[in-house]
Amino acid sequence: MTNPFNWQIRDQTFDLTDQHWLMGILNVTPDSFSDGGQFINTEIAIEYARQMVADGARIIDIGGESTRPGSIRIDQNTELDRVIPVIEVVSKWEDVLVSVDTYKSQVAAAAIEAGAHIVNDISGGRLDPNMLSLIAGSGSGFVMMHMQGLPETMQQNPVYDDVINAIYVYFQEGIKNAVSAGVKIDQIILDPGIGFGKTLEHNLTIIKRLNEFESLGRPLLMGVSRKSFIDKISPATVQQRLPGSLVAGMKSIDTGARILRVHDVAETMQALKIYEHLRAV
Repeated sequence: MTNPFNWQIRDQTFDLTDQHWLMGILNVTPDSFSDGGQFINTEIAIEYARQMVADGARIIDIGGESTRPGSIRIDQNTELDRVIPVIEVVSKWEDVLVSVDTYKSQVAAAAIEAGAHIVNDISGGRLDPNMLSLIAGSGSGFVMMHMQGLPETMQQNPVYDDVINAIYVYFQEGIKNAVSAGVKIDQIILDPGIGFGKTLEHNLTIIKRLNEFESLGRPLLMGVSRKSFIDKISPATVQQRLPGSLVAGMKSIDTGARILRVHDVAETMQALKIYEHLRAV
């Protein structure tokens, strides 16, 4: 029987049963919601990645297209020009995995060729018909995220009869489609997609009831860092949302997350270490 906490990435299998990893966010875009183009320069981006690894990031997630609410799609050549030079460098480092944050199979293919180990697809492989076969053929790790709608419109009054059930069914169908395309189930981890077509109440429900997805048999990843639901509870600019991000992140760990996708690696690592020690008491 498959270990529900095993994650197969190429020729390596990682057992996340008793582990919690941090995925450091590296947006090499001019218009990301969190850093506003701070890392569009390749050299600066590489140095920031180096710092995140030193701070404890196990994965560096490199994205060349903003998918914030209301964002506009860009062409794949622009996306490639942004991500490939960074991936080529960071993927050669020891003790770190590189993820490419894209929903385009051609970008993912070039990223994998450049050394990326993981494809992080906000559409769960649904926006590009070639994505699943690419992941199957490459053996890459696959972050299957849930999103209702598209980034351009996803936050325009999202509605669910039951948000947990809707995401659960989405994942069931997504896993079935991926396996049918040749993806091994151990390659897949699941991300419920906080803020991607969800209201405040939807987001809070997901965080509180995350463990209901465990019966799908795959590790869970959560991205709550600096998200706007924090501002809706306690008004704060993007740069002022660290305390809320840490609380939401530790609650996500408490309800089943094995990986947190974060902007503030050092601070989250400290919080995680304290959490783990307290839980062990």
